[in-house]
Amino acid sequence: MTACPDKSLLLQAHADGELDAANALALEAHLRSCAACAEELARIDALRALLAAPELDHPAPEALRERIEAMIDAEAAREAAARQAPEPASPRPRRRGAGLAGGAMAFGRSWGGGLVAGLALSAAAVLVLPRTTGIDSEDQFVASHVRSLSLDSHLVDVATSNRHVVKPWFNGKIDFAPPVPELAAFGFPLVGGRLDYVDGREVAVIVYKRRLHAINLFVRPAGALTLPVGVAAKHDGYSLVRWTAGGLEFWAVSDMDLKELELFRRTFASQPSL
Repeated sequence: MTACPDKSLLLQAHADGELDAANALALEAHLRSCAACAEELARIDALRALLAAPELDHPAPEALRERIEAMIDAEAAREAAARQAPEPASPRPRRRGAGLAGGAMAFGRSWGGGLVAGLALSAAAVLVLPRTTGIDSEDQFVASHVRSLSLDSHLVDVATSNRHVVKPWFNGKIDFAPPVPELAAFGFPLVGGRLDYVDGREVAVIVYKRRLHAINLFVRPAGALTLPVGVAAKHDGYSLVRWTAGGLEFWAVSDMDLKELELFRRTFASQPSL
């Protein structure tokens, strides 16, 4: 007897005490009418009790944790330094002996050039601002992540840990090919994929897991005016990480710690474009 596929993550979250009151009540109502899911929840509880046995508690050395945190902090520092703009070049010294007319001409050229540059920057800001701020997009990505975990929706359209099934599944459904690396060896097993809508167009969603946490990785073509600036932020209690690569824009969303989601981004980006 197999539990309902769309209830798997909810059962684990319920066993871990991570469901809100409304979802917990809805799941409990489902359990009263579904023997398979009730049996699966009992199995999860039994396994948790077995793993909680004192003889199985072998904490990792504190030195290992310190080395991992130092590596993460160093990587974040390198990325922050790479994003910093270079210092502007110092202006050339003015030539001595320039007369009043020359000064006026220089002022006119400077004022005119500044005006043109200012207008160009203003126009660029108007064009780029909607995509560089990304506040509305962040709201949509978080809402889609939450919706995919709710009882009324589903996490994946194609459920498999085989990238050779997930990647071809997108063929003909979208006009780009998202990379789908398998990351189980790094602690991020592939769950499957689905289609979703963000900013009024279809996007690919590749789903991974980290223990009991789901990671929704949204992939869409990077717009012509999209800046290649990385984003790592908390939004309504959820972690979001954004980056661009190979003409695509990636948004990873999860309820896990932001540092762990950053680790997922580095792991994903380090793999060949599969």
